[in-house]
Amino acid sequence: MAKASDVKNGNILRLNGELVTVEEFIHRTPGKGGAFYVGKLRNIKTGKIVEARMNTDEQVEICRVETNDYQYLYEDGDYLVVMDNVTYEQINVEKALFGPAIRFLKEGMSVIVSVESEEPIMAQLPNFTELEVTYSEPAVKADTATNAQKSATLENGVEIKVPMFVNVGDKLKIDTRTGEYVERVK
Repeated sequence: MAKASDVKNGNILRLNGELVTVEEFIHRTPGKGGAFYVGKLRNIKTGKIVEARMNTDEQVEICRVETNDYQYLYEDGDYLVVMDNVTYEQINVEKALFGPAIRFLKEGMSVIVSVESEEPIMAQLPNFTELEVTYSEPAVKADTATNAQKSATLENGVEIKVPMFVNVGDKLKIDTRTGEYVERVK
């Protein structure tokens, strides 16, 4: 257990049985009364932001979280099986932890997983991935002068909007956070 004065931005705390990450933690000293801390805390499971007020000597539990690179192996029901690149240990990670970016996941991809007490609590894909176009409509000659876009289907079945000059067989760099086309890869 640690005191509230030991908490820093980015720490992960166990508060009322829930894991929260500290977004902002500010020390307040009003003119009247004792000093205290005000914090914005994001619940890891739900994503909701909660505001909390703590006295300077209040006890809090700062959790020890390990974040490592893992390699995605395969899907197993509601879980994804990933392997530690150093120890070759395999763990199951809930699909929900990856959020909407999971649609850009492909076999063998490197992912980042945070583990607390041998339980995965956060997971994310790299910010960018490279995928090949398997289908797109041919561009109409007059449409290429403007910023017109067309639909393209990627190797994992995801459909995104791309510029008119993109053709079948092109490798594209995709932002996994937004799902948008970034550039063509040579």
